Amino acid sequence: MPEPAVTRMPTGKELDTWRSFLRAHARLSRVLEAELVAEHPITLGGYDVLVQLAEAPGRRLRMAELADAVLLSRSGVTRLVDRLEVAGMVTRERFDGDGRGIVAVLTTKGIDTLRAAARTHLAGVVRHFVEHLSADELTTFGALCSRMLD
Repeated sequence: MPEPAVTRMPTGKELDTWRSFLRAHARLSRVLEAELVAEHPITLGGYDVLVQLAEAPGRRLRMAELADAVLLSRSGVTRLVDRLEVAGMVTRERFDGDGRGIVAVLTTKGIDTLRAAARTHLAGVVRHFVEHLSADELTTFGALCSRMLD
């Protein structure tokens, strides 16, 4: 696939804004991860996997779908699911449609872990993100992020 042509380079202010966004995202991710790990046997990535499975029909997803949902490579999600499986939070089953596919399935222990971890994580989201923005700023920020996803 040919690379898109660059029409211009970002200005200094645009680069400052971009870098500020990256630093804020990295800081928030580190803080939220540290809070989860300190109080629960789960990382932020593991929490994300449990959330995706909890919201999926039948609390199960094909491994490729799970990798797309949590924005990890297939090998990355495989290693993460390996750890969650050892911890008893997820199991793997053959996909009924073809003998080759594997689905990750949320276990009762995974649901219990997610419920406990959600209190910590969501309180952290409020404390470290929501409380720093007004209602209008949150609406605008959400709309801007959505626009970038289109």
